[in-house]
This record gives sequence, C-alpha cells and structure tokens, in this order.
Amino acid sequence: MWIDPITLHNKSKLMKDYNAASENIMNKFDYLPYDSDSYRQRVVDLSERSFERDELASLLKVLNEGWGAKETTLHNIERLKDEKSVVVIGGQQAGLLTGPLYTIHKIISIIHFAKEKEKQLNIPVIPVFWIAGEDHDFAEINHIMMQNGQNMEKVKINHRINEKKPVSSVKLDKEITSEWLHSVFRGLNETEYTNSIYKLVEEELDRADSYVDFFARIVLKLFKDEGIVLIDSDNSLVRKAESEFFCSLIKKQLEISEGVHRVLQELRQDGYSISVDVDENDAHLFYHMNGERVLLVRTEDGQWIGKQNQCSFSTEELLQIAESSPELLSNNVVTRPAMQELLFPSLAFLGGHGEVGYWSLLKPVFHAMQIKMPPVLPRLSFTLVDRKVEKKLRLLSLNATKAVNSGVNLEKGNWLLKQTYPAIDELTEQVQTAIKLAHKPLRDLAGSISPDLNGLAEKNLFYIQEHVEFLQESVVKSLKDKNHKVLQDFNTIQINLQPEGGLQERCWNIIPFINNYGLDLIGDLVNQEYQYKSDHYIIYL
Repeated sequence: MWIDPITLHNKSKLMKDYNAASENIMNKFDYLPYDSDSYRQRVVDLSERSFERDELASLLKVLNEGWGAKETTLHNIERLKDEKSVVVIGGQQAGLLTGPLYTIHKIISIIHFAKEKEKQLNIPVIPVFWIAGEDHDFAEINHIMMQNGQNMEKVKINHRINEKKPVSSVKLDKEITSEWLHSVFRGLNETEYTNSIYKLVEEELDRADSYVDFFARIVLKLFKDEGIVLIDSDNSLVRKAESEFFCSLIKKQLEISEGVHRVLQELRQDGYSISVDVDENDAHLFYHMNGERVLLVRTEDGQWIGKQNQCSFSTEELLQIAESSPELLSNNVVTRPAMQELLFPSLAFLGGHGEVGYWSLLKPVFHAMQIKMPPVLPRLSFTLVDRKVEKKLRLLSLNATKAVNSGVNLEKGNWLLKQTYPAIDELTEQVQTAIKLAHKPLRDLAGSISPDLNGLAEKNLFYIQEHVEFLQESVVKSLKDKNHKVLQDFNTIQINLQPEGGLQERCWNIIPFINNYGLDLIGDLVNQEYQYKSDHYIIYL
C-alpha cells in the first residue's frame, strides 16, 4: 500500500478560505485547526471545565458492551475517567453495512488524529464516534451502492417505514435484512475472504435489534483493534445525561437562534454557500410525539409549538419535560454539536466539508452555553485504487489524479476516435463540407427556377448529410464493438475513481474492498501517515 496526496479541483469558496486560514471565515471559529498550539490551548481551556466523567464512562460502557466491544474500546472508556483525558469526536447516521465509504474515512480520521495527538500532548486522547440515532430519514440509509456491470446501482432493503421514527427505534426485520444481505454478497466476486466476512456480518445481524445496533456492531468488529468508542445519541441513558443541557439550551434559545441567524446572513454576504436554513424563531430542538420527531419553533408570545402545530408548550412545561422525560427531546443540526461538547471534553471535532460549513454558523451556540467551539478539522478523504484498476490506468497512460477530479469519459471518446485514420469525426466533417460544396450549383439552379424548389434543395442537402451522420454512427458502433475490451477498461476506471461523476467515497461501500483485501485493510489504512491539510489521498492497495 502506498498513498499519494492530491489536490481536488471542485472545492467550495468556504473550504478554500478555511484551508488558507482566511480571516473572513476563521473569525467564525475559536481555534485555528492546523496550528498545533491550538490543541495545547484547547487542553488548557478544557481543564477549566468540569465533566461528569464517571457517569459518562458508565453509560458508554453499557452501550459498547451491549454492541460486543472488545477490550481496546472498554479500556479507552475507562481512560475517560482520567481528568486529563480528552476525546476526538465526529459522527454520522447509522448506514447499512456502515453506509458510504466516507463514514469509514471519518472513523479512520478520528482514530488516526487521536493517536497523533496523544503522542504530541502526552495525555490520553480517546476516539469517539457519535451515531446520530435520532435521525429519521430512513431513505438515506436503506441501501448501499454496488457495482453492477458498468454501472452503480442501489441495493435497497425491502423494509417500508412510513412514520418519521428515529432510526435507533426502527427494529430490524431479520428475515428481510438477511435476504438483502445475501443479495449484496451475491454481487461480489468470491475471494478467500468472502465467506468469513459474510459470516461475521450475519452473526452481528443475528445479535442486533435495530439498525443502529447493526451499524455499531459492524463498526466495532471492523475497528476491533483501534479502541473506537461509540455513542448512540438517541439512547435513553444518553438522553438522561443530557437533561441539564437541554434545560440550558431551552433557556438560551433566543440568544442561540438570533446569533445563528445573524452569522448565516454575514456568511452569505461574504459569498459563502451554507446548506442550512435557519430562522430567528427556530427552537433547534425536536419533540418526540407518538414515536415521531416534531420540529419546534418559538412564537412571539413565548410558546414552543410544533412546526405544523402538532403540539404546544410553555417554557416551563418544556423545561419540565427536559428534567423528567429528556428522552422526548432531541437536537437538530444546530444544537447537536453543542450537546456533544457539553458531554465530552472534546479536543477536536472532525467532519466533512459540509459539516465544516454548518459549524461556521455555530459560534453563537457555544458562546451562549459559555463554552468555546472546539477546533474543527476537515476529515481525511480517500480514493482506494485496487491493483486491477491501477494496471488499467498504467496500460492506458491515464493520470489517476485527473481521473479522480474529472473522470475518463473524455479520454475514452478521444481514444475511440483515434482508432481510425483520419479520425472518423474529422473525416465526416470533410465529407459533409465536400457534399455541401458539390451540392451548391444544384441548389442555386433550383432556386433560380422556382422559389419553391429552393426549400426542396435545402431539404435534400439535409437528408444527404443525415445519411452521412448515420454512416458515422454505424462506424462508431462498429469501432466500439471491435474495441469493447479497451472501452470496458475505461468504464472500469470511471466507475471506480469517479462513480456517478463524484468522489468514490460518496458512492462505494467498504464491503467490496475488504472482500478483496481482508479485514486487515482497515488497520493498514489507519496506520498510514497523513497530513490533514491535504485535500485528498489516492491510496494504491
């Protein structure tokens, strides 16, 4: 395995300025993410705060033991009781078989950065992954993408959910999920690792009750030697630990909502595109009603109501819910980060580019809670290149960096046209020009005899040229048939390095890669040397 850092071309203005530490965007954060002094200062700042470490460690132990965590994870949970210990944290929804590759990349980033900082700071630094179990958009996680011939297709689980229930409360249908799992593995090439991986996943499915359980168990198996600690934000034990923080968020709602709305306007005026819409009356909290999440807003007279008027509470009533039944509340994208930081002594938050974007709104949330926003570090981003794809790149003299950024469809078209001499499009253009020139005297004569014949002559020329184009298409089709193997190689490179016009990590799942290279691939990826300021890494397996 060797790695090659590359530059991505399609970066947002926000990320370009963030990586360059531009004052326009960095003033929305409390720390510079690429400055090592930021993390030393962060440790000092965290030492001035108090955390319920024993309570947190206790609930984390219950959760992770329930998911089959190994000693490495349980040891890290125990280390969290150390007053000097800190965590590196990030999170994602509970995707099937871990979902798109970027979830795996995020976990690798958290583990790698925690190891790096533990060596530098000489204190316990624990990797924590926050499973957003309260998310209710099942359509986002009910499938994985798999290669089918020369295309990627959704392999979707046949489980219908009509209610907006949190994913952590959606029970697995073992029979349906087992059938789906079989269809996924049926689409893989059988290798020396296939049976053992299938058995591992099937065993974890048998032990899981919900989609969050299934996700957590697989993550802990894939990263069994890395000590990753998991937390499900929708678990009742976690909600209980969050009770006092919900009360604080409720009391500070006006300051939070006005501050976030103001910062969003400032960012947009500076030309930054943020994919979050906020309003000054947003409560930034959900109420769980009859098993479904209801987004709350704050009225002018101080009532807290469902966005569709499903429910209504006074501030006193909502505070009582937070104190006595915190499992009925959950955070939205604005307040979830603050809740993470209130629970954990976070050295850093690692997230994708979109997450860095919406965190740029959140300084008022943290300051309203009288804490600082942690350093926000963009996670690592990879494209995995297996040996077959690497060989095809080499044989076709294609540049992997260009393929990741732009794909290879243009190169494929150019290669095909060069298989005739002169090139078919060039020859077709020459023939059509010659026909138009030879046809001109006849058109002129027809026009001079009758205006009606002029239109007929133009139509006649059009038909002749249309027949030439038909012949061109037939020649191209014949060329494609003749050069099928090489064109297939171009398609293989395209589907692996820029599937559906985007990064591999947004489309592919980890299963095909560990099927080819085994579970040791995970440890190999964790133990590479990375620079977090690099846009992207091509990793040759």
